[in-house]
Amino acid sequence: MSSNFYAFLSRMKYINRWALMRNTDEESLSQHSHEVAAVAYVLCVIGNRRYGKSYNAERAALLGLYHDMPEILTGDMPTPVKYFNSEIKDAYKRVEDTAGEKLLETLPEDLREDFEFLFFKRDEDTELWKIVKAADKLSALIKCIEERKAGNCEFLKAEQSTRESVEKMNCEEARDFIAEFLPGYELTLDQLT
Repeated sequence: MSSNFYAFLSRMKYINRWALMRNTDEESLSQHSHEVAAVAYVLCVIGNRRYGKSYNAERAALLGLYHDMPEILTGDMPTPVKYFNSEIKDAYKRVEDTAGEKLLETLPEDLREDFEFLFFKRDEDTELWKIVKAADKLSALIKCIEERKAGNCEFLKAEQSTRESVEKMNCEEARDFIAEFLPGYELTLDQLT
């Protein structure tokens, strides 16, 4: 049987984020997902090393890598629209779930069980999904910083509200990431080296 699953996954590079805002550098869903996976991994490592957690960092990275895959079919819904009210939020969640089901159906039947957790939240992954959400917000914050550094004032309000959103999560791992890793995003390549 032929499967289109990875052909769909490959199309993430064609879906741009931040559609309602002028971007100095467009960010694809593929780029964002990679960053979320990398940040989710380090958040878990921080939690495990410093806070006595027992996160499965590799599983969190996988969740981060695939977390926006349904947007291949739905497109990227801008945050102000997606969360405008509870009706829109709930309706969009149903659309995303349907897209996840459709994508899962493109896998060979004997592999679906091993991918299902990537699309549908399981109770045992509740803490990891919180970490992925924090990584998602941190990725958005990084994008805002990069746009501001490029002289794009369009992202100033988004940077402020995203930073506040991360702080409200009360995630000690995200707090450490902001303190230790975020300052590096303010530097030029010459300053980094």
